[in-house]
Amino acid sequence: MKLIHTDKAPKAIGPYSQAVKAGNMLFVSGQVPFNPETMEIVEGGVKEQTAQSLRNVEAILKEVGLDFSNVVKSTVFIKDMNEFAQINEVYSEFFKENKPARACVEVARLPRDARVEIEVIAVFE
Repeated sequence: MKLIHTDKAPKAIGPYSQAVKAGNMLFVSGQVPFNPETMEIVEGGVKEQTAQSLRNVEAILKEVGLDFSNVVKSTVFIKDMNEFAQINEVYSEFFKENKPARACVEVARLPRDARVEIEVIAVFE
């Protein structure tokens, strides 16, 4: 097992790692829409927040030489299921050809009242 960290994604705000490599798998912790430089939620609505969450995931994947084509599973936690279509619109810009298995769950609250949080599992091929 190896703990993964990059300064290009938000630092962990609790007792967890940005990602963990175990065997040929990478488990990326849920990424909220923090700007990694300011640790503040990006300005804008759910589309901007979704894009930032996915850019944070992307930075962690890149740290170990992976990209979205290596993702086999994602989980999307959202504040309001009424924003599902807007989230999907942005999500599909990052997952073009590779469409991993996914769960999407409405939750009562996310860290710092974010609108979205995204975690992924990727494989090294």
